[in-house]
Amino acid sequence: MKILLLGYGKMGQLIDKLATEKGHEVVGKINIDNRHELEHLNSSNVDVAIEFSQPEAAVENIKWCLEHQIPVAVGTTGWLDKRAEINAYCKEKNGTYLFASNYSIGVNIFFKLNEYLAQMMADQGYAITTKEIHHTSKKDAPSGTSITLAEGILKHVTSKKNWVNHETNDAQELEIISERIDPAPGTHEITYSSPVDTIEICHTAHSREGFAKGAIAVAEWLKDQKGDKTMDEFLASKF
Repeated sequence: MKILLLGYGKMGQLIDKLATEKGHEVVGKINIDNRHELEHLNSSNVDVAIEFSQPEAAVENIKWCLEHQIPVAVGTTGWLDKRAEINAYCKEKNGTYLFASNYSIGVNIFFKLNEYLAQMMADQGYAITTKEIHHTSKKDAPSGTSITLAEGILKHVTSKKNWVNHETNDAQELEIISERIDPAPGTHEITYSSPVDTIEICHTAHSREGFAKGAIAVAEWLKDQKGDKTMDEFLASKF
């Protein structure tokens, strides 16, 4: 598989290493300093792109891939206010993309566990809080993973109307506390508290490797797909 990397920070470099070890070929490594190279890139020599750049670059990177008929797996967060625009552009160009707030298979299982627990706890009278911890170079807060977790809770706990990225005493708000501490690659905690007990679920990443391996696995699948795809569709194809 011939891979174009859009974004070549720590994640891009790790994906490059692991993909090459699997026998894939990285045919382009694009970052903010050499984005002009896309103008001369032979798109017919690319099977799939993996996008881990910055929020301010992600939308244009995705559009470029869709315009050139390159399926793209997107891991950058912080741009989702443009999601409807990208969905429409994908349809217009008959392109292929998949956005996931987190490509770790373990995290995606955690998403399912989070929703299952929220469904069971919805009317039990527990106070619900969430927290995420990431490294200091992470640009957006809360993390995309935290937003996905919060949305999973809001889907089932109807007493909560929205999430906020600070402490709150409003019973209708779901708080997300964001901490930035090096070298943490990512921890997400969901806590249900009552006067008699506390229930917690937590996912802690020990390195970026799980995210990178997941992104490569999704890319291997995505290159043969069409349209706006989801992690649920990918997981259904594997489990």
